[in-house]
Amino acid sequence: MEFLRELFSLEGQVALVTGGTGVLGGAMAQGLAQAGAKVAVLGRRREQAQARVDAIIAAGGDALALPADVLDRSQLEAARTTLLETWGRLDILVNAAGGNLPAATLPPGESFFNLPVEGLEPVIALNLHGTLLPSQVFGAELARAGRGCIVNISSMAAQRAMTRVVGYGVAKAAVENATRWLAVELARSFGAGLRVNAIAPGFFVGEQNRALLLNPDGSLTPRGRTIIDHTPAGRFGEPAELLSTLIWLCSPGARFVNGVVVPVDGGFSAFSGV
Repeated sequence: MEFLRELFSLEGQVALVTGGTGVLGGAMAQGLAQAGAKVAVLGRRREQAQARVDAIIAAGGDALALPADVLDRSQLEAARTTLLETWGRLDILVNAAGGNLPAATLPPGESFFNLPVEGLEPVIALNLHGTLLPSQVFGAELARAGRGCIVNISSMAAQRAMTRVVGYGVAKAAVENATRWLAVELARSFGAGLRVNAIAPGFFVGEQNRALLLNPDGSLTPRGRTIIDHTPAGRFGEPAELLSTLIWLCSPGARFVNGVVVPVDGGFSAFSGV
């Protein structure tokens, strides 16, 4: 048991989770705290960030709310200053901020050729720039120390073409490429102790996709039924099911794992549909 604790414990580590006010990001923040890390919860919604922090503290953890927009460098730099003044270090960055937007989604029956390209820009910025900018601001502290890890959040839409979500799919595919690029660049420039990986969740019910997947009575929408039919596990994921992969990627047990994207999807990416 002592050997396992040494491999997977995050005791003494400081983690920051962007998008920590969301369903998945919030679960990740709580999971890192349960593994022993001090956790900073970064999100635009101050009250929700503080509520997540209060829940972590109530469970015996140590947490800090950092209200900030992942697309605003000055806010991120101010958050970094607060974090370092509070805890003096940073070891883990989880880029969980992201999501889809209606303007980047093709409505049923509409043609791609009529989709305004301007509608794609905000969702690409949120997912791609919202990963790269925190990686610059907070990753600079990891690089200065020559150790630590960044975990990005991708999607099944990055790997397989999915109807309607053109902007989101393009953005998450870019996040996966950026993950591999950063893994190589940072390790070569600052040492193998600095790693970058990603998790590609399957389908989890959250604030943004609930209406796409579930009817008001909780039954599956046609899109939700298609997804379940193509998921060998036969269900949507639970946020807590991401935590073991996240903790592993952040722990000493993954110190030789760099530049990978790990699917946590109930088999969705393995199934041809036949």
